[in-house]
Amino acid sequence: MATSETALIVGTGRGLSASLARLFAKEGMKVVLAARDVEKLAPLLKETGATAFACDASDPAAVDTLFKSTIDAAGVPDIVVYNASNRGGRGPVTELDPEAVRQAILVTCYGGFLVGQSAARLMLERGSGTILLTGASASYKGYANSSSFAMGKFGLRGLAQSLARELAPKNIHVAHFPIDGGIRQGDDDPRAGKRGADGLLAPDAIAETYLHVHRQHRSAWSWEIELRPWSEAF
Repeated sequence: MATSETALIVGTGRGLSASLARLFAKEGMKVVLAARDVEKLAPLLKETGATAFACDASDPAAVDTLFKSTIDAAGVPDIVVYNASNRGGRGPVTELDPEAVRQAILVTCYGGFLVGQSAARLMLERGSGTILLTGASASYKGYANSSSFAMGKFGLRGLAQSLARELAPKNIHVAHFPIDGGIRQGDDDPRAGKRGADGLLAPDAIAETYLHVHRQHRSAWSWEIELRPWSEAF
């Protein structure tokens, strides 16, 4: 189905974001990708016809520039996906590097706020739009030796819930996706054999769910959808 929509994906790599870019392009959307390193996106840009901009999502000025560049290149986005995160290292809380933890929270949570804020301003002016935020198991389970990632993802989930309650009555659809399991990174992912058939989430399948939520009729919106492999314990 061809559309005239514009999609902005922030935090683009080879997994979920790449699948989202391919699917959105297939749907006829104008696709804009944002990443710290855009050179690595060259094959994806060629495949999808997307536009890419370098952006540090934790920098307010950089996010402001990203949205201005997106508007100039493809118009006001109809759908914005925040997929950036930073784990900040694993280990006992007594041994974590405070600066690494700060950076993890800035990228995983504060960056989501900056992108959500910029998207909301534009979408409120237009009167419609979708903001999708990618979570993880750590969005609601704080694992041992993973304090920084839990703080960032817990915060992002809280942000998503607040935005959904604030913006839904204004026709802005906000949804959060806790991805509870490993996402397959290519056909050669070494984890695939250990997890068994379909033991890792297929990024193309996740992308289909994101698109479905974007297309939901507003009389039946979801604000949060958990996704996990059929064999994942929870």
